[in-house]
Amino acid sequence: MPGFELFGDLERKEVNDVLDSGVLMRYGFDGMRNGHWKANELEAELAKTFNSKHVQLVSSGTAAVSVALASAGVGAGDEVIIPTFTFVASFEAIMMLGAIPVLVDIDDTLTLDPKAVEAAITSKTKAVMVVHMCGSMANLNALQEICDVNNLVLVEDACQAIGATYEGKPLGSVGDLGCFSFDFVKTITCGEGGAVITNNRDYYLNADHYSDHGHDHIGNDRGAETHPFLGYNFRISELHAAVGLAQVRRLPEFLDIQRKYLKIFQETLSQISEITLRTVPEGGEESGAFFNFFLPDLETTREVIKAFKENGIDACWNYYDNNWHYIRKWDHLKDLKSLFPISEEVKVGLSYLKTTSFEQSDYYIGRNISCLIKLSWTEEEVKSRAQKMAEIIKSLL
Repeated sequence: MPGFELFGDLERKEVNDVLDSGVLMRYGFDGMRNGHWKANELEAELAKTFNSKHVQLVSSGTAAVSVALASAGVGAGDEVIIPTFTFVASFEAIMMLGAIPVLVDIDDTLTLDPKAVEAAITSKTKAVMVVHMCGSMANLNALQEICDVNNLVLVEDACQAIGATYEGKPLGSVGDLGCFSFDFVKTITCGEGGAVITNNRDYYLNADHYSDHGHDHIGNDRGAETHPFLGYNFRISELHAAVGLAQVRRLPEFLDIQRKYLKIFQETLSQISEITLRTVPEGGEESGAFFNFFLPDLETTREVIKAFKENGIDACWNYYDNNWHYIRKWDHLKDLKSLFPISEEVKVGLSYLKTTSFEQSDYYIGRNISCLIKLSWTEEEVKSRAQKMAEIIKSLL
C-alpha cells in the first residue's frame, strides 16, 4: 500500500521546487515563491481526483477528522457514532472537540453495521462517521438514508481506502464530508498530511478558516486578514504538499498494482472452502490496499497468524488483540486516562464502555485476517506469497 515504496524523481522534482524557493509555508511570501504554490496545486488535483468541489489540506488524517466534524458544527456534548474497528485517532479527534464517541458494531464489511447505527441514535447524535477500513467500504446507501431521515451529518473517513469507489463515486465524496490521511504508510503519502473534501461551501469555508487559526484568507495581506471565529493550527507545509502533489498524480498507477495483486490473493485463497472473503457492498470496488478474509473461528485464526510469522509471511494481522485498531484493547479510552480534564458530560457519555459488549464485532474481527498489499512486490512474489499462505492455512484446517 504505501506510496513511499515507489518514491522517485517525480517527488524529488516537486520538493526541489520548494527548496529552491525557500518558502516552506503554504500562505503568504508571494514574491519569493517563483510561482510555486504546492498546497494549492495539490488541493486542485485532489478535487479533480475525488470529484469534489472543495478540498482543504491539513496536517494529518486525525486533523482532517476534527476539522471536518468542527466544520459541520459538532462540538461539546454532541454524539458521533463510529465503528468498534477503526484507528484510535477516530475517538481522539472527536473527544478533542468535547464531543462523545459512540461505538457500535461492525458487520461482515468490517465497517459500520447500519442496523447498529440506527439503534444507537439519540437526541444528542449529531453525526455518523463511517470508517472505510482496510481498503473497502460500508453500505453507504443505507447509512446515507439513516442520516437523511434523522438529519445527521455523514462523515467518511477514507484514510485507509483512498481510490476505492462506491457506485462509481470515489470514497469520501458520497457523504457530507470526506477525510483522508497522507501519512507515511498510506497509499499516497505527503510524509505527514491529510485532507477534507466536501461539496458544501459553508463546510469548506469553515474548514479553511478553522484549520488556520480562524484566518479568513481574503486578499494577500496576511496581517490584514480577519478572524471570523476561533481556530487552531492544522496547516500543511509546502514541502509535505509537494510530495503529495507528485503522489496523487501516480494514484492510478498505484491502484492498478494493488488491484492486480488483490485479485491474485482472492483467486488463490478463495479455493479453500473454509475461507470466506470480506463482503464488499454491491456497487463497490476496493482500493486493493489490503486483502481481507475470514477463517472459521478465533482459535484457527490465531494459529494461522502464528504460522504466517514463523514462515516469513509478514504484514498480516488479526486485530482482535491489537492495541491500535480494535475496542478490546482500548483501556485508555475505557478508563479515561487523559492528561487533560475530561468533562462530566463526556464521562457520563462514555460510561457505556464499562458495560457494553460487542459480540457481533468480536465474531467478525476474531475470524478476520487482514494482509497489507505492497506496491514494491513483483507479480511473481505475490503469486508465491499467496500460494505459501494457502499451503499454511490448509495444513492447519
